[in-house]
Amino acid sequence: MALLALGLGGCAFEHRTNVSDVTQNDLSAGGEPYFDVGPITYQIQITRQLNPFSIEDVGYMAGVSNAQKLPGNRLWFGVFLWAKNQSGQPQLTANNFEIVDSAGTVYHPVALNASINPYAWTQQRLRPNSVEPGPGTTASFGPTGGGLILFDLSSSVYANRPLTLRVFAPGARRPSNVSLDL
Repeated sequence: MALLALGLGGCAFEHRTNVSDVTQNDLSAGGEPYFDVGPITYQIQITRQLNPFSIEDVGYMAGVSNAQKLPGNRLWFGVFLWAKNQSGQPQLTANNFEIVDSAGTVYHPVALNASINPYAWTQQRLRPNSVEPGPGTTASFGPTGGGLILFDLSSSVYANRPLTLRVFAPGARRPSNVSLDL
């Protein structure tokens, strides 16, 4: 039973390499867990459906009004992200994300207030070799090890897999794309 719970607890993802001027059709799938968005390297720590009635998940949704009143055809979905600036200059992390399902439906994140929610992903200016979430933060020490990007998705996403996470570097016209399996 524990193995079953572990297997259902997280979602796999598939990395798609980014080159700033390629289109989504040009991206090829690979198995590397890291991906670049502009000068920042990112890693999806985990993605999963969140349960607003679960003791652990309530903390992830701190500050979301009416989190437990989501209609039955909707679900909370968390993307927990980690980033590192491996360049020699200070750089801004991404703050523009979308999930797109295979039917072309685009979902935008739910705004989280970082002063209320210690797991919330927030755009940061990272010094060279610095990481987000920062060392010693609740998000870095939490079970996910990443900052939360929260989405309110239609339950139709289960029929419209895979999902693609689009991550836009600050000022970029085109996103980096990571395929998520739900």
